[in-house]
Amino acid sequence: MKITDVVLLEVTGGEKGESGKGGRTTIFLEIRTDENIRGLFGPVDCGHYHIIRGEMRGLLLGQDPLAIEKIWDLLLRSNRHSQSGYFTMAMSAVDCALWDLKGKALNQPVYRLLGGPTREAVPAYASMLGFSLESEPLAKVAKEYQALGYPAQKWFFRYCIEDGEAGLSANVEIVRVLREALGDSAALMLDAFHQWDLPYAVAVGKRIAPFHPTWLEEPVPSDRISAMKTIRQLTGVPLATGEHVYSRWQVKTLLEAGAVDFIQADPDWCGGISELVKIAHLCSAYDVPLCPHGHSLHASLHVAAALPQTIQPWVEFLIHHQRSKQYFLKGYLEPHAGRVSLPTAPGLGLELDPQKVQRQREIE
Repeated sequence: MKITDVVLLEVTGGEKGESGKGGRTTIFLEIRTDENIRGLFGPVDCGHYHIIRGEMRGLLLGQDPLAIEKIWDLLLRSNRHSQSGYFTMAMSAVDCALWDLKGKALNQPVYRLLGGPTREAVPAYASMLGFSLESEPLAKVAKEYQALGYPAQKWFFRYCIEDGEAGLSANVEIVRVLREALGDSAALMLDAFHQWDLPYAVAVGKRIAPFHPTWLEEPVPSDRISAMKTIRQLTGVPLATGEHVYSRWQVKTLLEAGAVDFIQADPDWCGGISELVKIAHLCSAYDVPLCPHGHSLHASLHVAAALPQTIQPWVEFLIHHQRSKQYFLKGYLEPHAGRVSLPTAPGLGLELDPQKVQRQREIE
């Protein structure tokens, strides 16, 4: 089997006004072969498809699509700026589409090709980006999602350094309200969007430590390793980072430094399914759990289904955003009683829904 084309599909649909005047538009990557087996992945960000079409397509044409390790290495070596950023993110989309293709060619879900399943369903934590942080609705919504069976919740801080002491106190109040609403034993994660500096992170960390957060996510950017080590040492609060870490080599630096308690590499960004599996095994050697960032769900779910829960305990489920991300796909992957059942279709289980696609064109 040979790759005959690498296509970016612009898919449009949805009711007018639902997402702007023209409805929804999403980009998917499709890798085609001479045996008419196709691999699909998406949504693909606009910044990546120019790299896929402009730099990667010529390298992929004629390749054996099942030789994923060879292709991954070929793409990595093709560009001296391939170690991070948009190039690695574009590689990720190609890699995930190739795994989808391989699953379809062998008539197996991807998690079986990776050695799974290790479980029938994967726990998901509720990622609460976009919900109100006012005390009364905050407590109400937290209790509602706990009652739905989610084993953990992640909330997002509103205030930054420029908001001063009042903002710092408001951030701490968010944590207090959540802990009171959820109870002492519930897993509670908190995301700072890598917008703080070391002194501010230490100040917040010391004041939220009595509420026993499961982790504080990205209080500073992930390349500030010394600062993260200091935050952990001075606050005793576990740290999570990694969605902006792009390979096993960058993850290794964090692990060797003892700077992080949870790694959050994202298969859509870190180099794909192939690289996320390598990162998972690397994390296991340091006894640091892998909890992938949830830009999308399908790829991380398949990897989780092939790993023990001790290595990857959760997948992230963005409550407000997954419906949009999966809009053009048949079916809808979502947690029930806090767990996502494994798809049984070959590949990743990605298939465009013709009832939702009003227009489809290939991007040149």
